[in-house]
Amino acid sequence: MTKVHYRNADVNGLEVFYREAGRADAPALLLLHGFPSAGHMFRELIPALADQFRVVAPDLPGFGQSEMPSRDKFSYTFDQLAEVIGRFTEIIGLAHFALYVFDYGAPIGFRLAARHPERITAIISQNGNAYEEGLSDGWNPIRAYWERPSEANRNSLRSFLAPKTTIWQYTHGVPETARVSPDGYSLDNFYLARSGADEVQLDLFGDYKSNVALYPIFQQYFRKHKPPFLAVWGKNDPFFLPMGAKAFKRDIPNAEVRFFDTGHFALETHCDEIAAAIREFLLRLK
Repeated sequence: MTKVHYRNADVNGLEVFYREAGRADAPALLLLHGFPSAGHMFRELIPALADQFRVVAPDLPGFGQSEMPSRDKFSYTFDQLAEVIGRFTEIIGLAHFALYVFDYGAPIGFRLAARHPERITAIISQNGNAYEEGLSDGWNPIRAYWERPSEANRNSLRSFLAPKTTIWQYTHGVPETARVSPDGYSLDNFYLARSGADEVQLDLFGDYKSNVALYPIFQQYFRKHKPPFLAVWGKNDPFFLPMGAKAFKRDIPNAEVRFFDTGHFALETHCDEIAAAIREFLLRLK
């Protein structure tokens, strides 16, 4: 039985909660979650890989069990989140590691990789985008806020934070929705309901444009360093299209791309299959 440990790290005075399993001297895998979730989205993946890898899954600041400082004390931007996670990896001793990036975790992880390519041993992207063609029309309301950051446009995005929208994100594109546990989206909705969490998330919606602006930098990193790359993609994702997964091969010709008949939160229905693909992929690199 794999033992998962639940810990906190002090990152420049900010408390970051994380899950960890596996031997300290095993090859490391850093799991970066997305919106509106937290490290709990990896609750089944961590024990599935921890026999051969050191698996670490932090909650981003403002998410899950990590600290959510007030907006006047902490800038909720993707650059700032990447700074925190980068320092986090140093504090817990991840000198070299593979990345598993999902949704918001992708632009955070790709920032880390572009800044310190020598530390990255491989990348697994599960519906983690880095190409314009990967963005669906579902982004249009958020794009409108980027172009005109008015209070009206900001408020129009509050529907993305509604409990029913979280459930929809988990179930849309899933052929058999009875396979989706209510545990994940119920916990996400609990965290979203905390005082101040809505404004934090709206700030990040607005700042997501910084990620799109960095796509050329990420792509340059892919072309120059060609990290071992595996895309495991829920092909029915309403936000990140299959074209975004295929686009990685343009810059990393040897990238592997696998599609699964499911939605955005692919681990909810295909954890066993994705874990097997990751294991096979990473063990080939030894």
